[in-house]
Amino acid sequence: MKRRLMQILDGSSPDIFSKIVEWMITFVVLTNCAAVVFDSVPEIHAEYKEFFHELEFWSVMFFTTEYILRSWCYGARYSKEEGGAWRGRKEYMFSFFGLVDFFATAPFYVHFIFPYLDLRVLRVLRLLRILKLSKYNTALQDLFHAVASEKKAFASALFLLVIATIVSASLMYFAEGHHQPDHFGSIPVCIYWSIITITSGYGNVENLTLAGEIIALITGFLGVCMAAIMTGIVASAFSNQMSRKKAAFGQQLREALADGIVTEEEEQVLERLKRQYRLSDDTVKSMMEEIRIEKEKAEANQITG
Repeated sequence: MKRRLMQILDGSSPDIFSKIVEWMITFVVLTNCAAVVFDSVPEIHAEYKEFFHELEFWSVMFFTTEYILRSWCYGARYSKEEGGAWRGRKEYMFSFFGLVDFFATAPFYVHFIFPYLDLRVLRVLRLLRILKLSKYNTALQDLFHAVASEKKAFASALFLLVIATIVSASLMYFAEGHHQPDHFGSIPVCIYWSIITITSGYGNVENLTLAGEIIALITGFLGVCMAAIMTGIVASAFSNQMSRKKAAFGQQLREALADGIVTEEEEQVLERLKRQYRLSDDTVKSMMEEIRIEKEKAEANQITG
């Protein structure tokens, strides 16, 4: 029962129950995030205060139940020889999604224990619940993995960005510092201007000297170049990430088709990987056709050899 519940909550089971749980959690999360946003409007808060309070209470009960069930059923992930139930539960509770689940409900209980404290900052943490959706959509996970796989390239790009920021800020300080001491009176202040200019293309300050205008143009151009570099790195990382997923799925598919018979267990594994990697039916069919052609060529070479 634990393992079955873990598969449903984790989205690794391809049946209808897993899909229902996924859509239910998605609906509750989106409803809560919308409620937090609209509740911040004073007029709406004054009129629907009781509704938002009731919605928050039942939502917390829902997420608390989910957290308890996950903590309980994740104990089935490892056998006694591998560390037992505590290892699986600890792994979930201290994982990224486990911490998100915990801190998304913690503000309610803190406010319940200390009702007279001003905990508006903590209540904003309810918006963390939207991160729960990334558990069912691999886009955010792919982004993290892509950044991690290209960390050296990102580090190099950030190093260039830091150099460009400091150099442009220093030049702007010498060019405009005496003319506009309020905006360019020191290099740290100019660094702020440089960061704004690189990221947005305009530092919100009119330059008074020709040198300042030239530096501002060059700084804005550097921002465009850095954006292009970062975009290229992310695009390349995403492409490599998808290639790795296809390679992993293709390897599993080859092993399943090696004996010409796909067992029920192998079919479940392939279906789970297909859902996990977000591969379309056309992509899977194309890969199966490629494997079939490779197999026929290998058999033909054996016969001719």
